[in-house]
Amino acid sequence: MRLTKFGHACIRIEHEGTVLVVDPGVFTEPEAIDGATAVLLTHEHPDHTHPDHLRRSDAPVFTIDAVARKLADEAPDVAERTTTVAPGEQFDAGLPVRAVGELHAVIHPEIPRVTNSGYLIEAGDTRVFHPGDALTGPDEQVDLLCCVVSAPWARASELVDFARAVGAPRNLAIHDKVYSEAGLGIVDGHMELLLGEGQTYTRLADGTDL
Repeated sequence: MRLTKFGHACIRIEHEGTVLVVDPGVFTEPEAIDGATAVLLTHEHPDHTHPDHLRRSDAPVFTIDAVARKLADEAPDVAERTTTVAPGEQFDAGLPVRAVGELHAVIHPEIPRVTNSGYLIEAGDTRVFHPGDALTGPDEQVDLLCCVVSAPWARASELVDFARAVGAPRNLAIHDKVYSEAGLGIVDGHMELLLGEGQTYTRLADGTDL
């Protein structure tokens, strides 16, 4: 398996001919989607879903109902190749995937919560979990957690505790365009200090492989 970290919340997983791209949003390099065989979208916010990027490829798109409906309104050409998945559903996107969770984390009590599903992806003997914008875990063993490190809806302590609860031995920083480099350095220090025994933490430059 090859995993490449692209801008903000986007990862690209390549395994045995499958190229699976998760959450190519407005902060993501457009080339992240080139050659994709499938795309997963966790929720509708533009830092995770950007129709112009999706148009760079004719790959099928898998996402939740709210995103599928938004694409039908704003990008009907993309909607034609979009499959809707339900919370808890297991499906084949070239690799086995399970949708996890239903709601975005609370940003503020006065802001309505949108729907969000994370994805548990099996690439050979490696299980990768991308939570989208939620702190809802898969409740099963994970080899690699895509670990949110900055968000308007989260405190560093919550993010550390989520990574601890998931318990993945490897943790890769995502959702990292909210803070400055100096701010991310502080979070890096917290993660490295506070993660559980046997857990490692990595933050990669965009476009580099784990």
